[in-house]
This record gives sequence, C-alpha cells and structure tokens, in this order.
Amino acid sequence: MAKKTGGLRFQPAGGTRAVQVPVGKKQTLSIERLAGDGRGIAFVEGRTWFVSGALPGERIQARVLAARSQVVEARTEQVLEASAERRPEPCAYARVCGGCSLQHMQPAEQQQLKQRQLREQLGRQAGLEPRVWADALSGPELGYRRRARIAVRWDAKTRQLEVGFRAAASQAIVAIDSCVVLVQPLQPLLAALPALLRGLEKPQAIGHVELFHGSASAVLVRHTAVLGETDLAALQAFCQQHAAQLWLQGADAPQPYVAGERLGYRLQPGDLQLAYRPGDFVQVNAAVNQAMVDQALEWLAPQAHERVLDLFCGLGNFALPLAGLAREVVAVEGVQAMVERGAQNAQDNGLANLHFFQADLSKPLLDAPWAQGGFAAVLLDPPRDGAFEVVRHLAGLGAERLLYVSCNPATLARDSAELLAQGYRLERAGMLDMFPQTAHVEAMALFVKA
Repeated sequence: MAKKTGGLRFQPAGGTRAVQVPVGKKQTLSIERLAGDGRGIAFVEGRTWFVSGALPGERIQARVLAARSQVVEARTEQVLEASAERRPEPCAYARVCGGCSLQHMQPAEQQQLKQRQLREQLGRQAGLEPRVWADALSGPELGYRRRARIAVRWDAKTRQLEVGFRAAASQAIVAIDSCVVLVQPLQPLLAALPALLRGLEKPQAIGHVELFHGSASAVLVRHTAVLGETDLAALQAFCQQHAAQLWLQGADAPQPYVAGERLGYRLQPGDLQLAYRPGDFVQVNAAVNQAMVDQALEWLAPQAHERVLDLFCGLGNFALPLAGLAREVVAVEGVQAMVERGAQNAQDNGLANLHFFQADLSKPLLDAPWAQGGFAAVLLDPPRDGAFEVVRHLAGLGAERLLYVSCNPATLARDSAELLAQGYRLERAGMLDMFPQTAHVEAMALFVKA
C-alpha cells in the first residue's frame, strides 16, 4: 500500500507562485505618476510600487518597507535622476521622521495634489461636481503646528531613554532637536526636553509628552508610575524656565500642576476665548482654523432670525462664532466632557443664545428634544469615519443650507451621495490645507436644498 502524503497540494492558477519581495530589498525604479496620498507609483514585473518621497519622471533607488501580493510599499533611498519639481526638504529629518511626507514637493504642488484628491473622490464615489470650486484655504507652510506629541521609550537593556518622533513606517524613535513645522514658541521646549527627561530620577515612568501653544504654552507629561518629588520639581522648574504650564496625566484625565491654570485660544469675530485641556480636540493650525471659521460663516450665512444646528461641535470652534450671528445655536457633541467645556466657553463669552447637548451621533436625532422646531441651517464637522447615520435624517430637520467640514474626502463623498438623494445639491466645495507638508486633506462643502 502506498504511503499517504501529508495532504493535498494544488498548483496555483497561472503557474508557480511568485516569489514575494523581501523587506529591505533595494530596487531601481522609474516613477510614472503620483498616488492620491502623494507617493510615487512605479511598475516592475507586474507589481505596483508605491514609493514615498518620489516624484513623477524621477529615477530613484527605493527600499522595500512591505509587500503583499502584487503591491509593494517602499521609500526613496536615493534620487538618481531628479524631477525639476523637486525641492530640498526644509527639515533635516524629513526622510526618516514620520511626521511629514511631502516636504520634497513645492507648496503649490502639494495643494494641487490635495485638490485633485478631493475632486476625484467627489466625482468617482458620488458623481458630484460643485457649482463653484473654491480656492484652497492655506496659511504658512512651516511653523504652523501648535500641538505635538513627543514619543518616549525606556530601553531596559541600555538603560537609556529614547525621545523624539516616530520614524516613517516604523515604531522606531527618531531623536530630534528641532521641527520646522512646529510654532516658534514651542521650539525651545522641544530642543531642551530630551536632556530634561533623561536627567529624571525615574525616566522609565514617562509614557509620552505633548506640547501645546495657545493663550499659553503647556507641557503635558503622561506618566505610567507615580513621579517622585524630585522629578516633579525638575519638571516644574523646566516649565517655569520656558514660561509654560505643567500638566500631568496618570490613570485619570490631565490636570494642571498649578491649580487653576487654563489653556485656550482666540477666535474672531468677537475676540472669543475658547478654553481647552490637553487631550481635547483642537485644530493644530491656528491660521487655517481661523480662515476655516471665517469661510464657514460666509458660506452658511446665518441670519439674525435663524436657528442653527452645529453637530460634532467639540469645544464650540464653530458654535461660538455662529452664536454671534444667529438667533439661537444648538451645539451637539457625543463626548460629555467636551459638552461641559463648550457650555463653559459659551458662558465665559456671554453667549446666552448658545446651548450645548450630549447625544449619540450614530443614532437618529429627530426625536431629540433639542431638535424640535427644526433649523434653518446645519453645520457638521465629523471625525474621519464621517456622519452617514446623521446625514440620512438631516432633511427631516428642514434645513435649507448644510455646511459639511470634512477631514476625509472619501467619507465626505459617501455622505454627499446621501445628501443628494435627500434633495440637496452641492453648491460649493474646496480644500483646506490644514496640514502642509503632509498628504492629509481637509475640505468644506456647502449643500443647498434643490
């Protein structure tokens, strides 16, 4: 009797299985075009290569980061023949740090890339073209970030503390002493921070550090164990030296080291002061945020007799300026802590016609008490996964105008198709360059009742 084999074997369709491209392999490539996220695209032996740091028309040497089936992800190691559109990266860490991916592109080319991505998503997914394409909203290309998270990791073998930013496509930490996209008031803090943290008695207790700048600068230290008095004194002395607030976070929410200290930012019109705490969502780009608010007020055009709804309102970034123009503004948010801070912001700015409510925005809203009576206009600023469940029922609120602020063109396109089905038309759309030097796209779209 013949010996049985360990199981059946099948020959893959089309012949022998292709050998996978190993991680770390170097490959010379000719870049043909750009992907939507700004990576260069090349084709070799039936595989599609997506290469960060490459431009169309370039011949480059790339290193493989990952490979699956017929798709290879890689990064540019050496530019053999450069495009005329390439520029020297403003930052010495641009090719290794994971924060910026488009520094090799001219600012105008970056914005055109993002505009194309928005246009393609709206056209391909929803078959939509706005009546008017707005010019991109932009601010300074460098020195714009008012918030940064610093990675910290204790190496038990070397007994050294690594401090810096996460590397591109890796969990490795890149040691840095400057960041060209960070606002100037945070630069001295960033430069001096590694020496401070490494000099602590218990550096292994540090989880990560975040830097903030608004009405004041602030340093948030996330710690995984109780910090001793000596380390606390060193952290506070460091913050006093740099005119910054010290905030601490253990297992609970962040708290100021000095009771009563507040962090905030200003908005126009009305010289509004919005208080927030580290961990709250705040737009990182102050200049573009103000331009975005100004454009939202212009497009939505709230009237003094109208009732306006702000969904996913957060701290009131849109709600407070809207309240200065409308009869009443109802602001709705899913996170109760943000609702409470938004309500406090309204009170501190003397806005009695602004009311905050907490609600699960993944569920129908029409039966909520605050929704009774309808609204003349609605503003939405949802997270990346969009607001599909909300937009399915917006027509029932009676709004003639809807303003959708999006941080993901794909979900904006999906939700736009639903709004179209409810009888709205896309009046205006445009890109917001909230994150220069990256491929991240934010957008604004105005819908009106057809």
